Amino acid sequence: MRLRFAEAGQGSGRRDLLWQGLAVGLLLLAAWLLAGRVEAELAARGIRSGFSFLLQPTGFEIGESLFEFHAGLPYWQAFLVGLANTLRVALPGLVLATLCGALIGFGRLSPNVLLRALCTVYVEVFRNIPLLLQLLTWYFLLTEKLPPVADALEFLPGFFLSKSGLAFPVPAFTTPGGIFDGALDWPQRGALNIEGGATVTPEYLAVLLGLVAYSAAYLAEIVRAGILSVPRGQVEAATALGLSPRQSLRWVVLPQALRLIVPPAGNQYLNLIKNSSLGVVVGYPELVSIANTTLNQTGQAVECIGILIAVYLVLSLITAALLALYSVRQLRKAGRS
Repeated sequence: MRLRFAEAGQGSGRRDLLWQGLAVGLLLLAAWLLAGRVEAELAARGIRSGFSFLLQPTGFEIGESLFEFHAGLPYWQAFLVGLANTLRVALPGLVLATLCGALIGFGRLSPNVLLRALCTVYVEVFRNIPLLLQLLTWYFLLTEKLPPVADALEFLPGFFLSKSGLAFPVPAFTTPGGIFDGALDWPQRGALNIEGGATVTPEYLAVLLGLVAYSAAYLAEIVRAGILSVPRGQVEAATALGLSPRQSLRWVVLPQALRLIVPPAGNQYLNLIKNSSLGVVVGYPELVSIANTTLNQTGQAVECIGILIAVYLVLSLITAALLALYSVRQLRKAGRS
């Protein structure tokens, strides 16, 4: 009897693989036919197709870049600058949104009525205002309400905020070979501008602040729900064993809550990465902005959109894979304990 069930299971597994392979084959065939049809239609209208345009020189400058770029360099380098700018705002945004979301989530569970109310108001406000409107609001505040660079606000030693952006100290690589010797290059107030240090533009700040404020509101609710999902008896048992509230949170509540927090938090991380594409509305030169300029100059609409789809798909898959590895690691730790 067991042998029959095993053989039946193997036969069912083979049929499932056969149907899955057939479905994949049909999808690939449909994609091939669609690509051929699109290429034929473009050729009939005299529109060039293909990705050879990526080797052609650009005709535009990029105002903000992690590495040197100027008009005349090929389009593939422009896309690389756009990708670097996307990661430059998305990765710090992930870290800051996680920290802010965790603190606000804990604040919503605080016994302090005022703190709990403030955190609740924050979540309800930022979660229910469209991100696009928040980006425009941040950009307006940064470019219209801040003083000019000559009268920049020094809210911390070496940190200057003005219409031109945020200036801050950076490591000074002054030794031979570019080795950091512990010194910092501090911004100094000059006659007309801020000299030294590093500066980020108001466009970058608007995108970063918007992404962090918006995502932190959702992450705060995820953290709060995850902590509340831990049975009350676990906390009472920890108290009976003599653990302080902080020790109980660290050693009893959080390890159990993280299993429920990580999956939905991962969805918010994916949303943050994809929402960075809205930086185009405030003039931040991220990937979508570069693709839009390239499309206007070359007319390669299908190719530019295809590059955007591929890049964001890869970024999302990498993020999902890293979160899945983290979840598996946590489950293994829980199994060993």
